[in-house]
Amino acid sequence: MDWQRYTLVGGIAAVLLALVYQWNAFKEQHAPALDQKTVVHHQAEEATSLPGSQPGNNSGELPEEGAVPEVGGSAQPKLITVNTDTLSLLIDPNGGDIVKVALRQYYAKLHTPDRPLILLNQTRSHTYVSKSGLVGGQGNCSAGRPLFSSDASEYALQEGKDTLTVDLKQSQGGIGFTKRFTFTRGNYLIKVSYLVDNGRDKPLLAGMCGEIVRDSLEPPVDVGIGVSPFLGAALHTSEENYFKQDFEDIAKKPTTETIQGGWVAMVQHYFLSAWIPNQEERNTFRLKPIGNGLYSMGFTSPQLRIEPGQQGTVEASFYAGPKDVFTLEKISPYLDLTVDYGWLWWLAKPMFRVLNWIHEHIVDNWGWSIILLTVFIKALLFPLSAAGLRSMARMRKFAPQMKKLQEQYKDNRQKLAEETMKLYRREKINPVGGCLPLLLQMPVFIGLYWMLMETVELRHAPWIGWIHDLSVKDPYFILPVFMGVTMWFMQKLNPQPTDPTQAKIMQLMPIMMTFFFLWFPAGLVLYWIANNLISIAQTWFINRQVEAASK
Repeated sequence: MDWQRYTLVGGIAAVLLALVYQWNAFKEQHAPALDQKTVVHHQAEEATSLPGSQPGNNSGELPEEGAVPEVGGSAQPKLITVNTDTLSLLIDPNGGDIVKVALRQYYAKLHTPDRPLILLNQTRSHTYVSKSGLVGGQGNCSAGRPLFSSDASEYALQEGKDTLTVDLKQSQGGIGFTKRFTFTRGNYLIKVSYLVDNGRDKPLLAGMCGEIVRDSLEPPVDVGIGVSPFLGAALHTSEENYFKQDFEDIAKKPTTETIQGGWVAMVQHYFLSAWIPNQEERNTFRLKPIGNGLYSMGFTSPQLRIEPGQQGTVEASFYAGPKDVFTLEKISPYLDLTVDYGWLWWLAKPMFRVLNWIHEHIVDNWGWSIILLTVFIKALLFPLSAAGLRSMARMRKFAPQMKKLQEQYKDNRQKLAEETMKLYRREKINPVGGCLPLLLQMPVFIGLYWMLMETVELRHAPWIGWIHDLSVKDPYFILPVFMGVTMWFMQKLNPQPTDPTQAKIMQLMPIMMTFFFLWFPAGLVLYWIANNLISIAQTWFINRQVEAASK
């Protein structure tokens, strides 16, 4: 029988989904431990993969021998540990690369507060690191690969201090290099500076370069069935404020862009890393594959002329942290667009600001904030949706007459359509007026969906009882089922379609929507429940008004 076949197929699909879920959980639980032992050190010959740069504005003023000398590295030095209130890092003295970043205020999983989220890391199965250096004589970054020394192997931001400075030093050919990392309390932005002491008897050129190197391995996400958040590179170009490429696009069509200021970022769900060079200079950015399944997202800055006996400084900033709109807005123009609300950004962004205001000033709970946001949206749209609700109420009133016409002209569809339109005109009924509430609601729903999916503040944010994380599905599916019940009640208040086929489809809608919402983030389902409950109240109120007016 057909239902047996459908049941069998559905059961097999459910088993396969369960197996995939269990396999992903197994891989996460058996991932290599995140400590210094798992970090794979870059050999010296591999550290020159940073994209080259054309010389800057001053490049023609000095002979080639006046450039920063290229120096070698050393294999597997001891990593330098840095801890602040927001970050835990490992820095490789061979080149001064950041080979691990843990976000101390974000957990890897909800119930593992002792395990911070690892954003950057270098293991045998995964590469995600940040490199930086000085542009060499041929315009490449090999001059940034020396073996640095440091005063200590462990650094920590002390109580009562707002900044922490980590200096790595090296000298070569009469030139002294200090690579300085500056950390600030409460901040995910790291200032990376090169202090170059020119001890030679002639001027030299020094420019900074940096890159993010990553493979295409996707981090685990849980945002709903059939949904895959963007994973890839992004930058600000002269033509687009927010230009993004996934790894497949980078492999097919590498990108090069030279603009004033700018930034380049590696974007994933809720988090990103980004290089932000000097905003007063024209910097060159590149997105390209570099082999072995790795991709480079980097920049080079114009070279600085340093006179004999003088010290010059080139610097950039590196961000590794959450996609916080308000923080990213302050760092660089358009960097906040990495919080990608989709094509309805113009609707989603204001909704987030209202949601954030409610959370800051009215109720300190994101779940209740979503409910209050829903009340605000429904109140804002009520003058428009009331007209549609009144039209539907009037259609409900004349449903017996519609049924009578269907029985009378059941064998003549053309005549039925004519008589139905006459009834609509005579009673001043707008047959499409009832669609208005839904049409108004759908853009808001889509915009809110992307807003909730991109809002890192909802990650691991509880509501009540069993809802400990509004950014993932309800673990017991209570909210989706309740949403289906509210949708069924809402349908009962509205006139049923006269066509039997349409009526059956409408009867199945609550079941279908419940199924789809099983895997949606709990925060989104909560919005839909609140929306349905308010719609039920509004519909009941309008129906009573129409009935009272007709008496």
